[in-house]
Amino acid sequence: MKLGVLQFFSWPERRVALPQVYERALQRIEIMDKNGFDAVWLAEHHFSSFSVCPSVHMMGVLAAARTKRLRIGTGVSLAPFYHPLRLAEEVALLDVLSGGRVNWGAGRGFARVEFENFGVPPEESTALFHEAVEIVLRAWSEETLRYEGAHYRFDGVEVLPKPLQQPHPPVWMAATSDPAIEWAAGRGFSILLDPHAAHRDIGRKRRFYAERLEAAGYSLTGRDLPVARLLALGQTDAEAAAVARSGAQWIVQSYFGAQHRPVGLTDPNAPGADPVARYLNDVILYGTPDAVLDQILRLREEIGLDYLLCAPLSHDTFMMLTEKLLPRLP
Repeated sequence: MKLGVLQFFSWPERRVALPQVYERALQRIEIMDKNGFDAVWLAEHHFSSFSVCPSVHMMGVLAAARTKRLRIGTGVSLAPFYHPLRLAEEVALLDVLSGGRVNWGAGRGFARVEFENFGVPPEESTALFHEAVEIVLRAWSEETLRYEGAHYRFDGVEVLPKPLQQPHPPVWMAATSDPAIEWAAGRGFSILLDPHAAHRDIGRKRRFYAERLEAAGYSLTGRDLPVARLLALGQTDAEAAAVARSGAQWIVQSYFGAQHRPVGLTDPNAPGADPVARYLNDVILYGTPDAVLDQILRLREEIGLDYLLCAPLSHDTFMMLTEKLLPRLP
């Protein structure tokens, strides 16, 4: 089983100076490199202290400079907020500077505050995302790019640099909804599965993806399908539960608070629902290392989990993941 880390850059209550947030994350990335993690996937967000990393490509250069073997994933590049040629250049440059270690993950985004302040109409974001992905891939593989679409037109532009990995870095699409999964499968893209869906729903999405992939003439064989799961570890179950509850409360407020009004994500605050309880009961893996290992093995059996992308909810959780859980994974 592969193990990666979905690295957020959270700044809860702004308790420390912001540079410390980045330095602590980079120190963890160095630890990942030395301890056998497959990849770090850097989370891009804007206009929120939930994760203060507006440029995963810039952060990726720093991560690459401080590591030797760890793959550097974008989790994800929010494609509608970039000019697609600039996006192609930045990811390709990161691939060159990292020695060919980039995993490119792309997504549409969901935070309404981002769409509004970047001037991207949410109703146009899917079309912009699809065009951007096509343009990036063609910019990497074609000597001079010619493209005409609904939003962009290019007539013989040379996009440099080209990625070091040829024909291009491995590519994943963030896919939460069934239409997004179907679109990715129909074009043969691998997918990243989100940290907010219930375990059982992740299993359903994986099965749906496999069916649509096969229907489109592609194979599931040999693909990595990272499943992002929030993680809280403790010396006791009670200690881990406290970390999990605190993390769930922060996530619910950050993602579904009035300041965001997310686009394309189901609001867990349905009438009669307790969104924090939903995360605790159905989403977060938490407990002692022994208990969480049992949960992971059960998910491996029930939904075919073979690439766990952890989002640790505390620094202690990250260290216990590295020292006590990683060495015992199959």
